[in-house]
Amino acid sequence: MKKFTKLSLVMLLALSVVLSACGAKSSDSSSSESKGSGTTTGTKTIKIYQFKVEIAEALNRLKGEYEKSHPGIKLDIQTVGGGADYGAGLKAKFASGDEPDIFNNGGYSELTTWLPNLEDLSDQPWVSDVIDVAKEPMTKDGKIYGQPMNLEGYGFVYNKDLFAKAGITEIPTTLTQLEDAAKKLQAIGVTPFANGYQELWILGLHNFNVAFAHQKDPDAFIKGLNDGTEKIPGNPVFQEWTKLLDLTLKYGNKNPLTTDYNTEMTMFANGEAAMTQQGNWTQVQIDGINKNLNVGILPMPINDNAEENGKLLIGVPNNWVVNKNSAVKEEAKEFLNWLATSDIGKQYMTKEFKFIPAFKSVKATTEDLGDLGAEVVKYSQEGKALSWNFMKFPDGGMNEFANQMQAYIAGKSDANRLLEDLQKAWDSLKTK
Repeated sequence: MKKFTKLSLVMLLALSVVLSACGAKSSDSSSSESKGSGTTTGTKTIKIYQFKVEIAEALNRLKGEYEKSHPGIKLDIQTVGGGADYGAGLKAKFASGDEPDIFNNGGYSELTTWLPNLEDLSDQPWVSDVIDVAKEPMTKDGKIYGQPMNLEGYGFVYNKDLFAKAGITEIPTTLTQLEDAAKKLQAIGVTPFANGYQELWILGLHNFNVAFAHQKDPDAFIKGLNDGTEKIPGNPVFQEWTKLLDLTLKYGNKNPLTTDYNTEMTMFANGEAAMTQQGNWTQVQIDGINKNLNVGILPMPINDNAEENGKLLIGVPNNWVVNKNSAVKEEAKEFLNWLATSDIGKQYMTKEFKFIPAFKSVKATTEDLGDLGAEVVKYSQEGKALSWNFMKFPDGGMNEFANQMQAYIAGKSDANRLLEDLQKAWDSLKTK
């Protein structure tokens, strides 16, 4: 929590001048005159492999802007996220020899895994402008290996108008209050939760992280899991966390295990459900379906301690990295520098991507960020932030943890068995 107190203070300073969330989609690929990285007929192609489906269309527009101002450079952007496994796809790219020049890395344990492939970016012009806490995931031995995409927060995105219609007048910050709200929504014929539990990342990263963020010292707990001094079974926080998962299932949509991200968001944006476990990155999709939807973000409480539970989970979602073996790595670094420092890059970052900037000099208004982004900033400024820890999980954790949670949701195990299976999964992964 110490780290996130720092985050709130830094963001307050950085954003006070402003305010007083994996299907596959590919952009227009490289022209026939330049296949792959490097130069053939004078054109250099930068292959970008990224996971944020929310910004895919805006990235294609950005591609046009960049190519127009940088003759001889082509951007080949491939977006893999939503229902697809970005990590597995990235590994397949490298295994096949079709290595991207720029790709995404979450930092911490993922940084360690991919370090042999990453270019040191410590000398880049944008580094001094990065908010200090946003440097942490991609810093190792004093060197910075990634440019932070943005800052994000998640919890339960909710429909304010449906809450008002159901007579919910206060933000639920405890598990009991959340269930009371769900009952009121059900009483007016509204499904309380849209659960996209087909998606591994929703369960194995974001939902699972809630139990870690509520530990007294998340880093110490993870260290304890790795050295055997801590266990998931019998841990009081994990036992409480299962009750939150149960609540979403009790008051959720039918067939959550066959509900993907797009279906989840469509249900929510169309007013078929009042809440969904997501973050400010969904603003673009929501606006695309229902521009006038009145939305906010709620905490994800696991017990009835209002002070402890009235917080959002806030962190750096991912980072841009450069392949150190790329034939166009200098051009790739120039693109990232342009993205972080040019007027057009900053405009896309805030107005088109609706990102909360991870750079001190980049200004964003409430109108730029949307209602969700503005609420995340407000929670952070008030010191109401819990940590993101999933990038510290063992490699392959998302799939394994989500699989155990899906088995539980399918009724193949009970709460005690779920915690035992999660422990076994952690133990098997940490030794690889």
